[in-house]
Amino acid sequence: MDGDHVSREIRLPEKTLEPFQQTLIRHGLKLERGKTTTLQVNVGLLCNQVCRHCHLEAGPHRKERMDLETAEAVMSYAGRNRFDTIDITGGAPELNPNIFALVEGLSPLTRKLMFRSNLTALDHKTTGRLMDLLKDREVHIVASLPSINQAQADSQRGEGIFRKSIDALQKLNSMGYGRLETGLLLDLVCNPAGAFLPASQEQLAKRFREVLMNKWGIVFNSLFAFANAPLGRFHHWLEKTGHLESYFERLTSSFNGCAVDGLMCRTLVSVSWDGYFYDCDFNLARGLHMGNGKIHVSEMDGAPLSGSPIAVADHCYTCTAGAGFT
Repeated sequence: MDGDHVSREIRLPEKTLEPFQQTLIRHGLKLERGKTTTLQVNVGLLCNQVCRHCHLEAGPHRKERMDLETAEAVMSYAGRNRFDTIDITGGAPELNPNIFALVEGLSPLTRKLMFRSNLTALDHKTTGRLMDLLKDREVHIVASLPSINQAQADSQRGEGIFRKSIDALQKLNSMGYGRLETGLLLDLVCNPAGAFLPASQEQLAKRFREVLMNKWGIVFNSLFAFANAPLGRFHHWLEKTGHLESYFERLTSSFNGCAVDGLMCRTLVSVSWDGYFYDCDFNLARGLHMGNGKIHVSEMDGAPLSGSPIAVADHCYTCTAGAGFT
C-alpha cells in the first residue's frame, strides 16, 4: 500500500449522516486557515506496534517512509519559513533511518521541535541514542500512553507494551524529562480503548498523575485526551464489531461549534513521507490533499495563506466533538 492509497475510502453508517460541511453551514461556520504556525512532518507508516485505534494503519509491515531526498526538501522548506513549531510524527518516527538527520536539521529552524513517540520504539536497541539527541536539542516529547491499566493498554496496543512504556517513561524522567526544573517537556496523550469519547481531560490528567507517581514514580508535564478518528484500523474495528453507526452518532451528537476556531488544521500544515501537503494527519490518512491538489514540498515556497479553505470530510466530526481536538 503506497502513499496514494492510505485509507482513501471510508464506508459510512447505514443511517444518513449529515455531511460535515453541511453541519458547518447550518451553524453559520466556516473552516478556513488562519496563520500557519506549525509544520507537521509524517516520516512514514513503519511502526513496531499494531494499535487498534491507529487511523493510519501503521505497523511493522508498512513500507512507506520518508527518504533522505524528501527529508532534505522538508528541511529546506522549514528553513525558508521558520515555523513556530515543527511536529515530527509517524508511524514510529524513531524507525525512520533518516530521523537523526531530521532532528539535527530541524531543531535550529524552529522555536519548538516536537517528537511524537509510542515510547516502546524510543528506547529500542537500534534507536537508543536518539533519546540522547532529543535531550541535547531540548526536543519536546509527546508520548502516547492510552491507559494506565495494563490489561487495557496491552489489549489496545499489544502484549507487553504497557510494561515497556513504563520503562521508557522512567528512563525519560531519569534524563530530566517531565521535571519542571529542567525545561525538558514530556506530555502524554491518551485515547479511549473502545467506541466511546474520552473522559474529562482534567480528570484523566489527575488520575494519570496519581497512579503513575504512586506506582512507578513517573512525572510528566501535561496530558491530552483525544477521541479516535474513524479511519484506518479503528474504522475497520468499528465496522467489524458493529459499533460504526453508534460511534458516528456519538461524534455528531457531540458536535461543538465553539471548537472550530481552535482546530489544529487552522494553524497547521502536514507533509507526508512522500513530500505532499495535507491540512492535517487525518486528511493524510484519508488521502485528501491540501487544496484538493497534490503540492510537493519541493514546489512550495511559503506557508499556506490565511483564508485558504480546508478540505473536510465526515471524519472531521472527531475534532469537533466535545472539547475538540486541538
